[in-house]
Amino acid sequence: MLDIAEELHRWVEQGRDFAVATVVTVSGSAPRQPGAALAVDRDGTAIGSVSGGCVEGAVYELCRQALEDGETVVERFGYSDEDAFAVGLTCGGVLDILITPVRADGPARPVFSAALAAAARGEAAAVARITAGPGELLGRALLVRGDAQAGDHEGGLGGHPELDRTVAAEARALLDAGRTGAVEIGADGSRCGRPLTVLVESSVPPPRMIVFGAIDFASALVRVGKFLGYHVTVCDARPVFATRVRFPDADEVVVRWPHEYLADTEVDGRTVLCVLTHDAKFDVPLLRLALRLPVAYVGAMGSRRTHLDRAARLREVGVTDLELARLRSPIGLDLGARTPEETALSIAAEVVAHRRGGGGRSLTGAHTPIHHDAPAPRGITSVA
Repeated sequence: MLDIAEELHRWVEQGRDFAVATVVTVSGSAPRQPGAALAVDRDGTAIGSVSGGCVEGAVYELCRQALEDGETVVERFGYSDEDAFAVGLTCGGVLDILITPVRADGPARPVFSAALAAAARGEAAAVARITAGPGELLGRALLVRGDAQAGDHEGGLGGHPELDRTVAAEARALLDAGRTGAVEIGADGSRCGRPLTVLVESSVPPPRMIVFGAIDFASALVRVGKFLGYHVTVCDARPVFATRVRFPDADEVVVRWPHEYLADTEVDGRTVLCVLTHDAKFDVPLLRLALRLPVAYVGAMGSRRTHLDRAARLREVGVTDLELARLRSPIGLDLGARTPEETALSIAAEVVAHRRGGGGRSLTGAHTPIHHDAPAPRGITSVA
């Protein structure tokens, strides 16, 4: 639901009633991940998607029905062996979808309104909803904000305060990791004598991509990074090159020595660092620091000879072989790229493969999964 927060927030401000269908769990090959949503208002206007087209029509009708009867339901959609054109996923996967009416007089409306407003502003927030358990608890919502103290939450799941605290803690763990997933709560923890499944949707600010080196290749990489949803910063010590005119698509253009800027700026486990300077006086102090930070990806441009020389220089300043193993150099996947745009695509492809666990091989003739994701944290049954 939070993936379409801006549009849904406008609907809330306009006082519209709507129903939202949200992907809860995915098994097999499926086009969308948990948290993907389709919303329908009383006029029949639809936004979002839960399957890329396979089951949209059926889910649309379920949303219309939920608006009429006020009932929250969970429906399963999968591939039909008897009729490939029946309602189902022709890609062979299975989706569980939660359909929730969000009416102006509904008990969960304030929680949804607050969550959508926070996500639309780009603030960190997580919404937890019960998707399996006692029928009267289905669809109840609880909100955890990124700036709240541990244990603080808004709304409730209609069970027991201890259940709310348990779910809020799970939601905060997923929010801190920037992840969406389904969490299993045992019968003892649920305080209602039955196990529960809770969908936690996280909305976090865009991950950062910091591009060091204000060169033509950087300009192309900025455009691709923005396309992938990153907040992109360009940093270079040379003011004649690091200008807004040269990088109009960047969120920030910084004129500073790269290692000094990196030491002062905020990074996290989703941050991507792309070093395109291939100049030792910039690269060595920058990579010495970068390879010791808890970031998602560190890549450096240059030939194989440049890489060997750079690695030797890094060892001389104390970088260990274990730290060097984190460095993706030469940067990018082997696409045969030559132009700045092709090189940017090569780098972006490696970033995505590194993030999702892909091997970068051609899918044609391969017997490997199409979709990859990092292993789920303990206690989480499905993550995106």
